[in-house]
Amino acid sequence: MERNTEISRAVAIVGRPNVGKSRLFNRLVGRRISIVHDQPGVTRDLITSDIFEGRYTLMDTGGIGLYRAELTPKLIADAVEEQVDFALAAAALVLLVVDAFEGCTALDLEVAAMLRQAGKKVVVVANKADTEERDGLMSEFFALGFGEPLLISAEHGRGIPQLQALIIKLLGPEPTTPREEGPRPIRLALAGRPNVGKSSLGNRLLGASRLIVSEVAGTTRDPVRAGLSRTKADGSQAKFSLVDTAGRRTANKRDTLDFFSQVRSDEILAETDVVFLVLDAGQGVTRIDKQLAGELALLGCGLVLVVNKWDLAKKAFRDKNIDGFEDEEEFRAKFRSAIRRELFFLPEPPVLFVSAQTGLRAEDMLDAAEGVFVRAGTAISTGRLNRVVQDLMIKRPPRMVSGKRFKCYYVTQVSKRPIRFRLFCNSEERLEDAYQRFLVKGVHESFDLSGVPLYLDIVGKPKQTGRRAGGPGAAAGSPMTEIEGEVRKPLAKVAGKAVIAAAPKKAIGPSGPRLGKSKNPRSKNAPVRKKSFTRWDKPRSLKGRAARQARK
Repeated sequence: MERNTEISRAVAIVGRPNVGKSRLFNRLVGRRISIVHDQPGVTRDLITSDIFEGRYTLMDTGGIGLYRAELTPKLIADAVEEQVDFALAAAALVLLVVDAFEGCTALDLEVAAMLRQAGKKVVVVANKADTEERDGLMSEFFALGFGEPLLISAEHGRGIPQLQALIIKLLGPEPTTPREEGPRPIRLALAGRPNVGKSSLGNRLLGASRLIVSEVAGTTRDPVRAGLSRTKADGSQAKFSLVDTAGRRTANKRDTLDFFSQVRSDEILAETDVVFLVLDAGQGVTRIDKQLAGELALLGCGLVLVVNKWDLAKKAFRDKNIDGFEDEEEFRAKFRSAIRRELFFLPEPPVLFVSAQTGLRAEDMLDAAEGVFVRAGTAISTGRLNRVVQDLMIKRPPRMVSGKRFKCYYVTQVSKRPIRFRLFCNSEERLEDAYQRFLVKGVHESFDLSGVPLYLDIVGKPKQTGRRAGGPGAAAGSPMTEIEGEVRKPLAKVAGKAVIAAAPKKAIGPSGPRLGKSKNPRSKNAPVRKKSFTRWDKPRSLKGRAARQARK
């Protein structure tokens, strides 16, 4: 496996904490990638993005001097500065960002001295120059020794066009080599709870310490993207794009930074082809793992379950700390069955037992991800799909709903990645959720779509709205309608339009009934019959009256 270390025409943004480096990075890229927050020391990992105009790579780094400012633990601060050193070694141009509002500080002078030792071309960018009143502080930055600073405002866009033109001018003309054409890299992502080893697995796959790793939970905040390639057995190259996302926390333990990290992670996962859901071998499947797995199942991306820290399980077997199992193979099979049972709603993804620390079966992750990606692009023939669905319905017929049974007329595939089927039936209301899961699972097993989510679009028969009230014996050319008990005559055409002719009312003449007299008067000697009420049709007032009389 080879790591893509060649970064041509790279531009690094460096500076002390909280001077606006991430906001400037987002402004130059044209979209929100890095997390911007008032708290200093938010950016830790190295964030990169390709700029189309000028064809260069822009790198956002963490603040230099985080530990001296007592903003970050020393372990993380040292790792951040290692990432800055990597960016400086790969960059052809460095943008030293300073604060135009606070002026030149002692930490700015230390960063400038470090850049002079690196021997790179440096442009001093004075950020937060929102108004012309702050332009008077520009003379202080000549002490850095890199010439006249450029006044900008990353928040409001002031001076950004001049900075973009200066970057292209200092980098020189664009390379004449054509862009690489071919299949795009397979987009992979690492997801899971904090401190389960996502960044360690990413470094193991990349073959270098590209991601910051520490025992402090929540070290990763920004999604970090890196490219890698792998040579297959037949000599062909498989290219991947790996993204490490922030750990998922519960809502009651989430602050504003965790919220923005989750928003960025959700945006990345929605565009990912295959996601590695990393689990901890010592803790198994937790409530957060189930919640995250349910969200991933709705996104439509492929899934691979990775059980990290399996070296601890092997050590426990050697020390005989696990009883009830004959060997490790039996324990692994039981563990896999428990994962399947807890995450039953997932599309039967592959389960890998790896160790980021020792490298146990780490290479199998790329093979499994490529297999899921290939299966997600499967095109299933309509005839074979319909035969499988019909066999499933014969094997287990759907139960009766409201006196009728669900019937499937036709199934066809309408999209790939994710795979989506359109099912035509008699009524979508009669398809129960349990039976729909039965059909999806049967299709999964029939076509070997392990780790690939399937979606069913149910299309029922259109309901008949204009049914005639004349009954089956009514003539087809003389429709009759009955509205609120009033019988109306057939449609008549008046001035070319269809109208409904109402039945004429009977005229009341002298022989008709008079006002105040009933049509069929009761004889005076006829006994008056009282209306009898049963238990269920008795009015509520009479029920209450009878109850009160019974109590008296």
